Amino acid sequence: MCVRMARRRRIPLDWDAVGDRPLYEADIDLTGPLADWNAHLSLVRDKAVPLPEPLATLLVDITEQLTATTADAPLSALRAVGVLERIATRVGRQAADALAEDGMSADAAATGLGTTRSKALLLLLTAQDR
Repeated sequence: MCVRMARRRRIPLDWDAVGDRPLYEADIDLTGPLADWNAHLSLVRDKAVPLPEPLATLLVDITEQLTATTADAPLSALRAVGVLERIATRVGRQAADALAEDGMSADAAATGLGTTRSKALLLLLTAQDR
């Protein structure tokens, strides 16, 4: 059996040697496949639309605050996550509507988002669904 990598390259794995263990625990050299995967992710990131620096910084800060709050007050962190989900849903609808009005294709959205066409289409359709 093989693991399919970017560009449809196949990496053979001896699943009998792996057994039930996770790959990182098995005595298997994953250097090549991991390098291929990291190169693929780098290409996807390079094609994706960049986040404005203030927004990227804010998202890092929110992540750190939520992580700290989870350790100290998990119920408060969960409440904050709910607020963020509502904000993301509302803003996502507005963004999807703007992209639909501009006539953006699912392929162009996928490239800009750094994801697959089907996932981009799902995001666009879900955000537009009222």
